[in-house]
Amino acid sequence: MMVQLHRVDLIAFRIFNGLAGRSHVGDALIRFCAGYLLYVMIAGIMLFVAITFLSRLRASRQKNIKAALFIALSAFIARVAIAEPIRFLWHRERPFESLAGVRQLVAHPNGASFPSGHASLAFGIAVGVAYYYPKTSIVFFAVAMLVGMGRIVAGVHWPSDILGGALAGAIGAFLARRVAAHYFTPPPPFFHGTDESRG
Repeated sequence: MMVQLHRVDLIAFRIFNGLAGRSHVGDALIRFCAGYLLYVMIAGIMLFVAITFLSRLRASRQKNIKAALFIALSAFIARVAIAEPIRFLWHRERPFESLAGVRQLVAHPNGASFPSGHASLAFGIAVGVAYYYPKTSIVFFAVAMLVGMGRIVAGVHWPSDILGGALAGAIGAFLARRVAAHYFTPPPPFFHGTDESRG
C-alpha cells in the first residue's frame, strides 16, 4: 500500500515539476506562488483588520476582530502545534534531495518535507476564514492551493506534503474553535450559512 502511494506521489510530482523551466515568465509566477503568495494572504488578513476600524464598519468591528483572532489561532495551531512536531520527528527528504533531474526553482534547506509548512499555514488561514466568511474563503482556498501547487512545481515538496499541510490546516481550525469556546463565542460550524447571515 505504501509503495503504491509513493508511486502515485512520484508520478504526480513529475507531472507538476515538469511545468517548471518552460519559460521565464512561468518560472517567475511559480516562484511567486511558492515563496511570496502566502505573505499576500497574511497581508490580506492584516488589511482586513485595519479596514474594519473605519467608521462605516463599526457595527461589525467586534465580529471582524474575533474572526481575525480566530484565523490567527487556527494558522498558529496548524503550523506550529501540528506541522512542526511532525517535521521534527520525521526527517522526510525533499524531492530535490532524493530524485535526479528535479527542476528546483526555489532555494531550500534539506529535509523536513512533510507536512508542508507553507500549506499548513495557508490552509489554516483559509479554513479559519471559512468559519466566519464562507463565500470569501473561496478566494483564500484558491490562493492556498496555488501556494501548495507552486511548492510542488518549484521542486521543494511532494504532493502528499501539500495534502498533509491541508489536513493540518483543517485540524488546526477545528482545534482553534474548541480553544476559542473558552474565551469568546466560537464561530458557527464549518460552512454554516453565508457571509451575509453572519453579519
